[in-house]
Parts: sequence; C-alpha cells; structure tokens
Amino acid sequence: KATKAGTSSGKSDKGTAGTAQTFGFQTEAKQLLHLMIHSLYSNREIFLRELISNASDAIDKLRFEALSDPALIGDDNDFWIRIEFDKEAGRLTIADNGIGMDREEAIANLGTIAKSGTAEFLSRLSGDQKKDAALIGQFGVGFYSAFIVADEVEVRTRRAGSAPESGTIWRSKAESDFTVESATIAGRGTEVVLHLKTDAKEFADDFRLRNVVRKYSDHIGVPVQMRAESDDDATDDESNAAKDAGWSTINEAKALWTRSRSDVSDDEYKAFYKHVSHDFEEPLTWSHNRVEGKLEYTSLLFVPKRAPFDLWNRERPRGLKLYVQRVFIMDEAEQFLPLYLRFVKGVIDSNDLPLNVSREILQQDDRVTSIRNALTKRVLDLLSKLATNEPERYNEFWDEFGEVLKEGPAEDFANRDAIAKLLRFSSTHTMEAAQRVSLEDYVSRMKDGQKKLYYLCAENFETAKGSPQLEIFKKRGIEVLLLHDRIDDWLMSSMRDFDGKPLQDVMRGDLDLPPGDDDPKQKDEGDSDALTARIHEALGDRVAGVRRSKRLVDSPACLVFTEADMGVQMRRILEAAGQAVPETKPHLEVNATHPLLARMDGLTDGARFQELSLLLFEQAQLADGGTLKDPAAYVNRVNALLLSLLGSE
Repeated sequence: KATKAGTSSGKSDKGTAGTAQTFGFQTEAKQLLHLMIHSLYSNREIFLRELISNASDAIDKLRFEALSDPALIGDDNDFWIRIEFDKEAGRLTIADNGIGMDREEAIANLGTIAKSGTAEFLSRLSGDQKKDAALIGQFGVGFYSAFIVADEVEVRTRRAGSAPESGTIWRSKAESDFTVESATIAGRGTEVVLHLKTDAKEFADDFRLRNVVRKYSDHIGVPVQMRAESDDDATDDESNAAKDAGWSTINEAKALWTRSRSDVSDDEYKAFYKHVSHDFEEPLTWSHNRVEGKLEYTSLLFVPKRAPFDLWNRERPRGLKLYVQRVFIMDEAEQFLPLYLRFVKGVIDSNDLPLNVSREILQQDDRVTSIRNALTKRVLDLLSKLATNEPERYNEFWDEFGEVLKEGPAEDFANRDAIAKLLRFSSTHTMEAAQRVSLEDYVSRMKDGQKKLYYLCAENFETAKGSPQLEIFKKRGIEVLLLHDRIDDWLMSSMRDFDGKPLQDVMRGDLDLPPGDDDPKQKDEGDSDALTARIHEALGDRVAGVRRSKRLVDSPACLVFTEADMGVQMRRILEAAGQAVPETKPHLEVNATHPLLARMDGLTDGARFQELSLLLFEQAQLADGGTLKDPAAYVNRVNALLLSLLGSE
C-alpha cells in the first residue's frame, strides 16, 4: 500500500544496485516511532492486521490500474498475500503480488501518519500510555506498526510494469534514519521482512500467526496463505497453484460484504470495520444491505465509536471505499454520502457503474445520486433506531459526532425533518449539560397554549443556564433549549420550525408566551416612558433603544436583538475567521420593578445616572457572555461605585 509518511532528508536519485543511500527521518516521525515502540505492548498483534491490510490495498490498486493497462498483471493473475517465518532466525515475512513501489515511492510513502498530521497527533498526547495507544487508533497505525515487534524492518519492492533491475530495498532500525538501495527483484509486489525482537518471537509460530490472521483478516477478499504443514491445513477455496507450491489459504478469502448477513458474525463485522478504518476500537453500529432492482449495489456502513482527530477538516478527502463488480475503484469516494455524515466508514459495491468510473463521472451520474440518497436515508434510519432502542449508546454517538450532524439541516433540506429528530440539546428541563433532550421530548412537555419551541444560544452552558432571558420562563415552568455549541446559531438559521411549531430565540424580538396568571405587571415592551428615555439618552448610540421587559423577573436588565440581527455565536465565528461583521446594536430591556431601576428613577444627579446606566448596559453584555469594548472603564465605574458605598457607611 502506498501510504503517506513523514520522510526525510536526503537525495532521491536512482542510485545503483548494491549502493545504499541513507535518509534521516523527520523529527515528528522519530517521535512517532518511539511512541509506537514503547506504548503499544498491549496491542502488539495489531501489526499483522495492518501489514495484511496494506498488502490487500496494494492488490486492489493493481486491479484498478490494470483496467487501463492489462499488461501490469500479465499472466500472473492469481493474487495472494503470503506469510512465512523462520523460528530459528526470528524472522517474519509478509509478501504480496500487488502494485509494489518504485524507489521514489519507497522513500516518500512508507508509513501512514507523518505527512498528514503527526504534529497534530503529537500535540494531543497525554503521557498516559493506555490513552495514547487509543489515540493512535484515530490516526492510523499502518506500516510503522511493524516496529512494535521488530528491531529492524526490510522492505523489498518492485512496481508492477517495471523491469526486474528497478527493484528497491528499504531498511530501518527505527532509529534516526533509513537506507534505500536499488536491487534486482524477480516479481512485482512488496515483501516486508521483520527481524523480530527477542520478546516478540511468539510471532514466529505457525499456530499464533494463523490465529491472528483469522481474528483480524478473515474477511480480506484476497487469499492469505501460509506453508501447508499437512493436508489438513488446506481449505476448499485454495487454488491448485497454491497447493502445488505447498501453500494453504488460511482465511475466508471472500469479500465480507458479498456474503449474506446471516452468514457473517458480529466479530467478523467488527474485524472488517477495523480493516477499512484502521481503528483500534470496535464500531458503534453498522448496516449491511443489498439492493436489487433498477439499481443493484451492496453497502456495508459503519458508525465509529470515536471521532477522528481531523473530523472538522471539511476539506480533507473522505468517503466510502468504492468497488464496481468487485473491482476496487477508489479509496475515498465522497460522492455517496453528504459531508455532514463524513464520519461514516464502509464499502459500496455497485454493478451499475462503469468500471472506468472517474470522479467527474461520479459527480454527474444520476445513478450515483440515487445511491447517495438511499445511503443517506439508511444512515439516518440506522441512527434513529439506535436512538430509540439504545439511547445510552446514542448519547455516546452524540458526544462524538453531534456537532457534525448539526451541519445537516442546512446542507440537506430533503432530510431536514429526519435529522431534526436526531438532534439533542441541553435544556432547562434538566439543567445539566450532559443530560440532553430531543425536540420530540420537548414537544411532549409543552404547556397548554404554548405555540412555540423556545431556545437560547450562548457561548457555553454556564452562560446559557444563567442568562437573565430565562427568568420569566423559569417562573412560568416553560422549557427552554440551551444551545451552547458554536454551530448552533447557524443550525437554527436553517431550522425555523419542528413538527409544525415555530422555534423562537428568547434573545430576539418580542416574546409570544402562553397566557399565565402571573403576567408581568409592566407596560408593553414597545411602550416608552421617562425612565427608559433617560437611560437611552445616557447610553447614546450604544443601543438601538431602551424598553421595559417581559422577560425579566430578578435581574435589572438584559440585551435583546431583532429577528434580523446576527446571533452572538455567528458573529464570533466570523470575527475569529477575520471576516468583516456588520455592526449590530441591541435593545436594552429593563426590569422596572427591580429596586435598582426604582432608585435610578429618582436620581437627579445626571452624571451619576449616566454611570449607572452604563453599568446596567455593561452588566447585561457580560451576562450574555459578551466582551466589553472598554473593560478598564467598566472597572473604574465599579470601583467608583464601591468607594461611594464604603464612604457612606
């Protein structure tokens, strides 16, 4: 498998046979190798799964390239992955007759992580070996996993279609460098030779190797072969050529997704997920389905337990493995699922797409659109069943992928209602950030006469639950959704209603509350009087207006925006991205029944009234999680007030 790595400094000329060149690993690759060697002892056997997966991918890639150049395969069209060991020498070899690599590819591509995120990976390390080992699973392990069990690794490889003398040998002891030399290699493909550590000699054992292969790689659609020790070792599926050469096939050697669901065990599904995702952990759930009729295709889709480190990198290629008539076409076909479902892993195998399918064809083909729509509904249905039948496991999913799913309503109008039912929010019903409710839950608890679903967006949960705008709702016992993810403002801009009932931001516009016996004995918020006029004059152009509030019970003031104003969260996102944001002036709503407002109403000292008005405004900003333009001036005002109070004692 031509995987990504963090290589190296050094020359990359062709060299001559028998002449080795030395290259230095990048700093990140050195750190990664050290971690691989010292932190994964509890998962040592994982190296064999990774190397077999690499070999399987190399064969898939050769099959694809051979569609346009059959000479790459020639007469050698029986594909295999072979494992040999020498117990006395402590040596283990994994070989394949796949695509292979040329010299430049061997220098640039041996490994998986370093070019595509090693620095990010290393920045997340906690120093806890167990936790860090699990983190590696989110980044992939790949070729470097060989150093978990080997003191030295040698790779002998020759690219399909090249001459025997253009082979390459790559060697490293996982220290500061590796060597590359040209060599004559008879056949195409790659051979990875592991010189096992003293405490890893258990892997130079027939029984141990067969068990690991059956545990992790039984689903591989390529024969994994070992030397047959007796006739009993041979399987029904092995080829005559393998028998004649003394090899026996030790895995199922049939693509798992082509088998009937009733013939596949949960353990096999879990092993296959680890193959396609390179994840240490088992999947949270999966769906295996075959469609026949106008379109014929098979899908096997997995929802992971943990989010990958680059989940929020929307530009990174990601998608399903695409096969057409069992022939591998591409590794990350993003056209079959929308971007908000980018966490889904799996395989799609279609009989209806052309074998020479390209990304351009995929983007324009109506069949692809039909498959995409069907797979999207299948994933949403899978999540819906999980939420209904196993709510605790769905909460695990939500913790990892909930914010990504919130991208859905804006991007997928056709499935907006289905996505809305999957959303979860904190709420005043529980007042706990981790105890979330669905919109259906909220509707079931609506008060008599309540026509809207109320929500509040804030920077974080603590700010949300302490917001003054909630006071009238708490007093009336009306539930409010507390939205504190950065994406929530954007989400709600595309979700105007649910189940035919409008959603209303309690920080915007007028409130349409159900009738209550304790309606505030204040003027309508549109009314003006001398007090609000004085406060507006004191604040000047800092606010669009000052009015009496229906929202407040205990607090003296709060800020309210119009329906057309940009939300606080969205404003901060755009400002952080360096984009110009239009100036928005809020309304200041005041609680005329609050003692502070009553005292202010009687003040004749104009300067003191202005200072108190500014304090009201700035406190309202802080209560909403906002930032002050002039914090020093606010501090001076508070200090002056404190001195005044102390001086009066």
